[in-house]
Amino acid sequence: MESNSAITGTFIVYLIAMMAIGYYAYKRTANSADYFLGGRSLGPWPAAISAGASDMSGWLLLGLPGYAYAAGVESFWLAGGLLLGTWANWMFCAKRLRTYTLEVDNAITIPEYLSRRFEDKSKLLQIISALVILLFFLFYTSSGLVAGGKLFQTVFGMDYQIAVIIGTLCIVSYTLFGGFLAVSWTDLVQGLLMAAALMIVPIAAMEGGFGQLSSDLHAQNPELLTLWSDIKGEPLSAIAIISLAAWGLGYFGQPHILARFNATRSNKDITTARRIAVTWSMLSMAGALMVGMVGLLYVQNNMSGGLADAETIFMVLVNAVFHPVIAGILLAAILAAIMSTADSQLLVSSSALAEDFYKQLVPSATPESLVNIGRFAVIALAVVALLLAMNPDSTVLGLVSYAWAGFGAAFGPALLFSLYWRNMNRNGALAGVLVGGITVVAWKQISGGIFDIYEIVPGFIFASIAIVLVSKLTGAPKASVTKTFDSYENSLETLD
Repeated sequence: MESNSAITGTFIVYLIAMMAIGYYAYKRTANSADYFLGGRSLGPWPAAISAGASDMSGWLLLGLPGYAYAAGVESFWLAGGLLLGTWANWMFCAKRLRTYTLEVDNAITIPEYLSRRFEDKSKLLQIISALVILLFFLFYTSSGLVAGGKLFQTVFGMDYQIAVIIGTLCIVSYTLFGGFLAVSWTDLVQGLLMAAALMIVPIAAMEGGFGQLSSDLHAQNPELLTLWSDIKGEPLSAIAIISLAAWGLGYFGQPHILARFNATRSNKDITTARRIAVTWSMLSMAGALMVGMVGLLYVQNNMSGGLADAETIFMVLVNAVFHPVIAGILLAAILAAIMSTADSQLLVSSSALAEDFYKQLVPSATPESLVNIGRFAVIALAVVALLLAMNPDSTVLGLVSYAWAGFGAAFGPALLFSLYWRNMNRNGALAGVLVGGITVVAWKQISGGIFDIYEIVPGFIFASIAIVLVSKLTGAPKASVTKTFDSYENSLETLD
């Protein structure tokens, strides 16, 4: 009872602090540009940590440690692919995307950017892109709510469905009022807390140093320490390795991460932000992998019945090793991870509804009305995601992998080609978004042989082919489109 009281008190203090940040951001939010993009005012630290925190989510403290717990060093393929993808996204996409969104009359959302980039007067590209965002973000957001349900269920013994509802109310409250600034500033706090927790927990729970850990894992099962075979000693297939490493491809198409690039206050800040983001990701993922492997030994040595759900291993270690007050702070890192991603996803989804649907139907809409529509959308989308999350058998990693592939394949190739290829046209962009998204949905339904490869791989490849073929077959882009591209290229090194 005393333990739960201490943890509850810590959670309450943490949530009050997040609400206070949300209220402060609310006072700074005057129009839709502020609400959906923070007035492009983020410095390198909030931009970098917010991008990482909104990216990793509860997956970093639940899904990845759970995978390392079950697979050992095999999980390094997944973490390595994600780290490389983080670096590549900041290196090859960040500055160019920020510059081009300014070049096309300060586009706020990714669908709006694509529509203006190719001067799509029909708005079909913008509307279809917004539909893709809404579809896959419902699964992505529900993964965060599942993580919240597991947190409250494990820590407090709370009914899973009630736990999911409480977590949803927490996230919606400060996202609803503070918008992008609230999301980004709270993400900075939450991201630092996540990284600290992931480094502290495995070190505190480890019996001996890293050498002892390696020796103990080897004694437990030598295959846990092999990179080229699974825990049964069977060689990893090329399909398995490619599927794990290919997670890194997804970064180029994640709207909630790309929004941080656009919101950065200058191109010069992006270089600093890239270094911060890559360092944060490296330390956080290394900690998550260590949690899984240290946790495996702890369960084997101390829990005769084993662990029913591998994705709860971080929580098990925290409760076992730390005083309830410290445990409350560290467990709040999970809540931080969940909130930092779910709030970003709700905000991007609401911007798609407000900017990419409502504003197109009602061109005379005022900035104030768009903010109100966006806030209404946050509530509506949260309710749908909540319904999807009500199944207690859902896995965080499973839900994230589907949404991650959908965004990566639908938007990744389209964005990269739009930033680098002068001869891409509107039809090519539309084909890329459609082929990428449809391939992921269709591929997911088939299994066996080549169809066991992670769906982002065929989705990314087919979308890229579609962009090139359709652009070449349907003629050169408008002269005004190529003129804007040339202007954008000239702006890259001078625009701050």
